[in-house]
Amino acid sequence: MLTHFQAEERNTMNSSGIRNLRRSGRLPGIVFGRNAENKMIHLSTIEFQKWLKQGESGIIGLQLEGKEPVSVLLEDLQRDPVTRDLIHVDFQLVQTHEIVRTKLPVKFKGTPVGTKQGGVVQIQCEFIEVESLPEHLPTSVEFDISGMNIGDSVYVGDFAFSPEVRVISAGNEFLVSVVKP
Repeated sequence: MLTHFQAEERNTMNSSGIRNLRRSGRLPGIVFGRNAENKMIHLSTIEFQKWLKQGESGIIGLQLEGKEPVSVLLEDLQRDPVTRDLIHVDFQLVQTHEIVRTKLPVKFKGTPVGTKQGGVVQIQCEFIEVESLPEHLPTSVEFDISGMNIGDSVYVGDFAFSPEVRVISAGNEFLVSVVKP
């Protein structure tokens, strides 16, 4: 499912202008891409936070006023180090015929058996870096960890992707394990 956001272009602002923009409920951002001009934008902070809380990723449709919608991928988020409020977002422009490299979020489902034996879930990494044509990108990766015992680990190589998706992360990259406390 393609998520759409209404966005508006913004002019270059000084720090107080950006701060006022954030106070009015708008999140500043930028759209960049190969062979394209960078565009400074702002969008609704509340709508964007709702989308983030769903844990989704994938292609987003940005509707700029009076222009054709553009397809983008979330590239980076910046948060205030103290309040953890969103302060800036970066989007990468997606061309349908070009391969895109992105990080897919990994969702771990269930409660491991090992936690009932006193084990602790230790998450090392929550993303797997892949590249593919935009139409073949999965929105997220799910893994059921309910069968894990103490000493069990999950690595990037444990996930199976369609042949159209090339995994960039190392196969032996550690994602999650259940360890003794």
